Amino acid sequence: MIRVDGVHKHFGGLRAVDGASLTIAQGSITGLIGPNGAGKTTLFNVIAGMFEPDAGRIYLGDDDITGLKPHELFHRGLLRTFQIAHEFGSLTVIENLMTVPGGQSGERLLDVCLHPLRIRAEEHTIRAKAEEVVAFLGLEAVAGERAGNLSGGQKKLLELGRTMMVDARIVFLDEVGAGVNRTLLRTIGDAILRLNKERGYTFCMIEHDMDFIGRLCDPVIVMAEGKVLMQGSVDEVKSDERVIEAYLGRGVRATRKVMA
Repeated sequence: MIRVDGVHKHFGGLRAVDGASLTIAQGSITGLIGPNGAGKTTLFNVIAGMFEPDAGRIYLGDDDITGLKPHELFHRGLLRTFQIAHEFGSLTVIENLMTVPGGQSGERLLDVCLHPLRIRAEEHTIRAKAEEVVAFLGLEAVAGERAGNLSGGQKKLLELGRTMMVDARIVFLDEVGAGVNRTLLRTIGDAILRLNKERGYTFCMIEHDMDFIGRLCDPVIVMAEGKVLMQGSVDEVKSDERVIEAYLGRGVRATRKVMA
């Protein structure tokens, strides 16, 4: 689904991503882990078109998508969420979802004047889709609530729901578990698994919670100092001394207590 080939991204003398290469298989839930400063979010930003790489190429299937902008990648089915949710706080949950599909007739002033029935029918279809997404995610109780009033976990669910409003091929999740209580985190995990198994979504996710990674992800890719250190199962990652050294640099015994 995704191939990253020798990508570099530097900020002055800082080599945030330093020759990273990886693949994400279609239909997988791939974890991306590493210590703070490893380059994970920068790599996400490069893949998702927020930054242009200084070198290297990125492929979506057979298509070279290097340097494409986020809105162009959106129309190709590549979406991402953020560690801090980017909801429209003054809009309701339903309204947030309804803003997602592009090219809506109501966005054009001339259509508003000349084709009100078409716009009404289109909005009815989009609203029905949004209500389906709300039901899928168990957000019915807050469907009419302003998104700015939601809890952190509910906002993360809403971000996931926004990816469901279009035909996403691959979704990049940036620390979906950050600031989320354990109950809502399980709900989010259940939704990701269902989207993967029932609807064929491919996911790649940055996460520090190894229990969450272990429940959802196979394989797991480890980054350190801007490079890809290794790829394997959760158990292989936890027992790899290179990973242990990258996280704490204090030897196998100390780190296994933290990562177990």
